[in-house]
Amino acid sequence: MLSVARKAPQRMLNRIGDMKYFHDHRHAQRRNEIRWLVEEFTDVPVSNLPESLEGFKIVQLTDMHLKPFTQLEHIERAVLKTNLLQPDLVVLTGDYVWHDEEDILDLVPALAKLNARYGVFAVLGNHDIKTDAALITDTFTRHGIRVLCNEGLDLQVGNDHLHLAGIDDGWLGNPDIVQTLSNHRANKPVVLLAHEPDMIDWYAHDERISLQLSGHTHGGQVQVSPGKPFVRPYLGKKYVQGLYRVNQSWVYTSRGLGTTGVPLRRNCAPEITHITLVSGDPEAVDYPNKPAVPAV
Repeated sequence: MLSVARKAPQRMLNRIGDMKYFHDHRHAQRRNEIRWLVEEFTDVPVSNLPESLEGFKIVQLTDMHLKPFTQLEHIERAVLKTNLLQPDLVVLTGDYVWHDEEDILDLVPALAKLNARYGVFAVLGNHDIKTDAALITDTFTRHGIRVLCNEGLDLQVGNDHLHLAGIDDGWLGNPDIVQTLSNHRANKPVVLLAHEPDMIDWYAHDERISLQLSGHTHGGQVQVSPGKPFVRPYLGKKYVQGLYRVNQSWVYTSRGLGTTGVPLRRNCAPEITHITLVSGDPEAVDYPNKPAVPAV
């Protein structure tokens, strides 16, 4: 939990957050993208995907950083748009607050309105641990959202199973991939929730991981030009936004919903991520971050 003295800057920022700019209905008309919402649709091919998981839809929301620049209205719009997508599963990949852990008390009731056939699950991010991981976890739990920390579970889909796992934060937590996947059996596809995307390099040798879903980077939040972020954070320097192939695993990094540091997003709008699992050969797929094949 942050001390009262360390929360003083937050109180000053809250006064900025009270400005009409962060609350009115003109968000779509502004060049500053902090209150835009862009839906990103991505098909992720998985080798030997069980028949019941063909077309399985996952919506990811991340890095909400409620207050002062990200207001509850912004999150509520994201929840409404998510529910219209009728996902099979909703995952939340960390950083729900910025400086004040008590903002979670306003945020989670809004997130509890998310609807998904197989449930809503979360992991924590570095800002959640820095403020008050216990309060944040407890608040999610009381509202029926399970927080995964170095653990996983099977979701039965038809006659098959998807193994959903969540690993502890890589920056301030105690991540343990062995413990996280200790309940995995047989050849069930694994979807791993990990706040920081570059963590995949620590365990990319584990070929059981079909897909890792991450946030943390905000896509750089400000991109000098599309695809060229101004800032790349620790554990978010390699896999900044979008889909990547790392060994036998996919990694998808969302730009997230919230804004920190300065109240600005440019060429990097807040994102609602819609992932569809499909069967197919991962090596045959083209995607924006695919490395170029050297000329012969």
